Amino acid sequence: MTRGTPIPDTVTLHVPFNIVKRRGRKEMQLPERAMQPRRTDSTLMKALARAFRWKRMLESGEFSTIAELAAREGIAPSYMTRVLRLTLLAPDIVEAILDGKHGTDLTLARLLEPFPLEWKNQINKLKVCNLVL
Repeated sequence: MTRGTPIPDTVTLHVPFNIVKRRGRKEMQLPERAMQPRRTDSTLMKALARAFRWKRMLESGEFSTIAELAAREGIAPSYMTRVLRLTLLAPDIVEAILDGKHGTDLTLARLLEPFPLEWKNQINKLKVCNLVL
């Protein structure tokens, strides 16, 4: 539209889709080329939240050791240390996870595997998981 062009009262938008039955329910199926809404992974988000909470508790002096904090939380210290490593992820990666801009192949198990400390190398490693930065 250009300046001075009147705004129409109605606008018609054509969106191609199919109606399919899944598990007895009707669902709208968009074409493959259409963007799918991003879904946040609550498991990853919960792990990140725990990691940063635990880090804050340790840094504040509320707990003096990981073993002490793990006992209070009722989890194994080895698991806690793996989750705490998530606080070393590059800020861009954390933001992408919280925004749901990661592929379905990026799972908590995959994130808990050893990763490089350098942020640039982390990003390169996780681009394999369709991470969108």
